[in-house]
Amino acid sequence: MADESDVRWGLKQRLEFIEWRAFWDGRVNRRDLEECFHISTPQASADFARYQEAAAENITYDATEKTYVTRPDFRPKFLRLSPERYLLQLEALATEAIHKSDTWFDGLPPVDGVPRIARGPEAFVLRAILDAVRRRNSIEIFYQSLTRTGSRVICPHALAHDGHRWHVRALSQEHGEFRDYVLGRILSFSPPAPCDMDPQDDVEWNTFGTLKLIAHPGLNDSQRRTIEHDYRIQNGELQIQMRLALVYYFIRRNSLDLRTADMPPERAQLYLQNYDEITAACDAAKTEGRNRAVERRQNSREV
Repeated sequence: MADESDVRWGLKQRLEFIEWRAFWDGRVNRRDLEECFHISTPQASADFARYQEAAAENITYDATEKTYVTRPDFRPKFLRLSPERYLLQLEALATEAIHKSDTWFDGLPPVDGVPRIARGPEAFVLRAILDAVRRRNSIEIFYQSLTRTGSRVICPHALAHDGHRWHVRALSQEHGEFRDYVLGRILSFSPPAPCDMDPQDDVEWNTFGTLKLIAHPGLNDSQRRTIEHDYRIQNGELQIQMRLALVYYFIRRNSLDLRTADMPPERAQLYLQNYDEITAACDAAKTEGRNRAVERRQNSREV
């Protein structure tokens, strides 16, 4: 990507759009710019002239097709190439989470996906949680879990996604520790109230750990190379940093807790080398967070 600090933000967006269409679709023209950014034809022409000044080797004008086409030696100067972004937007379009007008797509490749079962909160519940996070308030929720349904008073401070569901990270007034509550299980809520909670006390949330992943030792050499290429594992090890509060979900989602013959290596695929170390760090952070919450409550009562 080029360092184009002298280019205005709006122009930067349009130059990035030119590269996005050129790279992913193989072609781009003035009308694309006009329709996406609601600009005039002269402005679109000026943008293409500006782009060709910066990256003449990337696109060439095809007079027959009346469009710019991508050259074989294309190298982006304004666009950060991200297959993940492309595929996430494609998935969101396929599931109708977003509209095509919200993206830079022109035509779409044939695409489908495994249907998702709706698991999420009501809009008013989410708004109430967000408001409590912003104002540092407590909120009483009527919560339906697998073990107990009833009222809980929580002090929320963050949202987290475990790969399947959204949670609110909050201090439980009942238990005096930081916990996760599934947003979709909050059935109703009561007006907020002041809460003596500091998000910095949530040690699990504020501490990051490094998970060291390798291809499962039970795989043969050919299978190992396949998994390493699939997960972009360099030099035999993939290191992933994440909040300790999210480690549990990552381990469960990737079946990294099944460490014996519970699962065939071909299905497990990955192996967590520092399993004991990272789970011990999670336990220690949880304990420290609980102690901080108890100490803060005691100090508040003494005052």
